[in-house]
Amino acid sequence: MDTILTANDTRMATKKSGFTRELNATITILARGVVVSLKSPATLIVSLAMPIVMMGMVGGNLSQNMAGGLGFDYGQFMLIGMLINMLFMMTSQGLTSLVEDRDTNFSQEMMIAPVSRYSIVIGTILGSAFMAIVSMLGTIIVGLFMGIHLGAGQLLAILALSPLMCLAAGAFAMLLIGCIKNKKAANTAVTLIMMLQMVLSGAIIPIANSSGILAVLNRLIPMTYCLDLTRAVVYAGTPEYSSVVLFNPIVTLAAIIALTIAFLAIGTFMFARSESHK
Repeated sequence: MDTILTANDTRMATKKSGFTRELNATITILARGVVVSLKSPATLIVSLAMPIVMMGMVGGNLSQNMAGGLGFDYGQFMLIGMLINMLFMMTSQGLTSLVEDRDTNFSQEMMIAPVSRYSIVIGTILGSAFMAIVSMLGTIIVGLFMGIHLGAGQLLAILALSPLMCLAAGAFAMLLIGCIKNKKAANTAVTLIMMLQMVLSGAIIPIANSSGILAVLNRLIPMTYCLDLTRAVVYAGTPEYSSVVLFNPIVTLAAIIALTIAFLAIGTFMFARSESHK
């Protein structure tokens, strides 16, 4: 009996130490991403300047010329869209650091460490999310200057959802990064895909009446569901809910989780395979 108890205790201790090791690895890589961001003033400036371009110019033009007769406040609709868009864009851009790490062989050093590939990828995603949150705060400030605001409860709800949105963004970016070995190509591909997502997902242009190939495309990209879930939370209990929310929130949440897991698994596998064949 004592032998059995000792064996069980040993297995439990091994599992606990394994979990602690993975958690420590994730936190360490997350902290590295934050430090790298803080040491790059240009990145901080871009993360704050991007909302001015996207909200002030693109969104401002659309608001003045195309927002009539929508049945809801286009300013708030656009602000929510741009908040999620900035989370996606900055998180995805941060993931390209994996390609740079590959060029400097740093990623291979991480890969031979006794930790899961998923801990490395998730840590990188969460580290990239730091700049995404900064850009989101910049978007809120730009919105205030444009006379667009959200309530404190609505902003807290968006902030609570932001880790899930960043994970979804990072998982989607991993699909591209797993196939690309050049940082310049990775940056170009990620930027292009993010711009397409912004247009197709309904971040600044309503897609409720999309049909044909456009309807198929906007239902294949994760930002569509992230936006819809966020708007469902923000507009819950308001008359505008049915005008801005496309799907049942439970279905939307399930779609986000399924797509995130699938993209993360496929992207991490492809990235790890590319490292092993380097």
